Amino acid sequence: MPEIGEVARIVHFLRKHLVGKTLATVKAQDDVNVYGKVGTTAAEVKKALTGKKVLDAGQQGKYFWLVMSSPPHPIMHFGMTGWIKFRNEETYYKPAKEEEEEDWPPRFWKLLLETAEEPKCEAAFVDSRRFARIRLLECDAKAIRQTTPLKENGPDPVIDKDIITEAWLVQKLRSKKIPVKALLLDQANISGIGNWVGDEILYHARIHPEQYSNTLNDEQLKQLHKSVLHICSTAVELLSDSSKFPDEWLFKHRWGKGKKDQKKELPNGEKIIHITVGGRTSAVVPRLQKKTGPVAGDVKSEDIDGDISPTEEDAEAKPAKKRKAGSKLPTTGDAQQNEARSTTGSGKRGRGKKADSEVNDSVKSPAKKRKAASTPEASPPVKEQKPKKARSGTKSTSVEDQDLASGRRSSTRVTSQRV
Repeated sequence: MPEIGEVARIVHFLRKHLVGKTLATVKAQDDVNVYGKVGTTAAEVKKALTGKKVLDAGQQGKYFWLVMSSPPHPIMHFGMTGWIKFRNEETYYKPAKEEEEEDWPPRFWKLLLETAEEPKCEAAFVDSRRFARIRLLECDAKAIRQTTPLKENGPDPVIDKDIITEAWLVQKLRSKKIPVKALLLDQANISGIGNWVGDEILYHARIHPEQYSNTLNDEQLKQLHKSVLHICSTAVELLSDSSKFPDEWLFKHRWGKGKKDQKKELPNGEKIIHITVGGRTSAVVPRLQKKTGPVAGDVKSEDIDGDISPTEEDAEAKPAKKRKAGSKLPTTGDAQQNEARSTTGSGKRGRGKKADSEVNDSVKSPAKKRKAASTPEASPPVKEQKPKKARSGTKSTSVEDQDLASGRRSSTRVTSQRV
C-alpha cells in the first residue's frame, strides 16, 4: 500500500506535469467502490474537472488532492494498489520491468486527464483492486485540510512538525494502552505511517512493535519521536525511491520472508523475524528490538510463512476451522438423538454433562422400558422376554426393534466420543 513517501512521490509528478495547466479532456469510468463509497459518481467528477485549471497539488499522509481554479476539488486515496500513471514519464516507485510499451489508456483506469496546453500531458488514475477512493470537496482551497476526511486524520509528520512535538507524542503514547505499532498505524493519531514505515521507525528507535505504548520509558519516547520525524522526512525527500534508501535501513533486507533464495538477516548477520500483531505482519530484529515492558497477547511468529509484498495490504485471513477428529456424518441413531434434543429442550450446545445425560436417557428410554419389562417384578413370566433374543445375535424382524438397536449403538457411540 502506498504510504507517506509514495504519496509524496505522486504529488511531485502532479506538480511537475499538471499544475498550471487546464484540463481539456476528462474521462471517468464509473465504479461504485472508487466513487460511490465516498458519495460521488464518475459523471460528477468529470463535470467538476473539465475545463478547470489546476492551481496546486497537496498532501496529508496518505491523502492527496488537486487544487482547482474553483470548487469542487478532487481528493484521492490510493488504497492498496492505486497509482497515477503519466503517458510521458514513468512514475512508479519500484523499478519497472522491461516489457513492451503499455497501451494507453492503461489497464484498470478509473480517471483520465488530458491537458489543453502543448505539449499535452495525459495522466491516468489506476487501481486493480478497487480500494482507492476519489471524492469531491465543496470548500475553499484553504479549508481542504479542515474538511472531512482530512480533519478526522492526525497531523502529517513532515508538514506538521510544529504539531508533532516530543511532548505531544509522549502525551499521545501514555494516554493509550495498545501496541506501539498499532498506535503509529492509526491514521487518527498520525497521518501517513503504514506498515513498512512503522517497522522502519520502530527498528530505528530499537523498540519492539508489540510493547504497549504506555510502558515506554523517557529515553525510548525521546528516541521514538526522533525516529518518526527522521524516517518519514527521509522517505518523502527521496520520493520513496528505495534504491536511494540508506543501506542500514530495515527496508533493504526485510522482504526475504518465505523466499527460499533470500536471506532473512541484516548484512551484519542480525536475524530478522516476522510476527503478526493485531493481524499485521511486522519485521523485527529481536536482538536489537527487545521487550522492556508488557506486550500485547495477540502475537504469533511467522518466520516460515509466505511474504506479503510492499504494495499489498498486510491483512491476513484467519485459517478455516478444521473438523474435529472423530466427527462423523449423521446416522439413524444420531437423527434420533437430535429429535430427542428438540423434544426434551436440551439440544443447545454448552449445556454440559446434564444435557448429555438427558439426551442419552431420552434415546435409551425405550430400551430401559424394555429392560424393565423383562424383570420378574414388572412382567409376567418368561414368555414376555422374547426381545432378548436380539441381544444373543438373532436378528429382529421388527422395525421397532431395529430402530431401538440402532439407537442404542448410536447412543453408545455418541457418549464415547464425548468422553
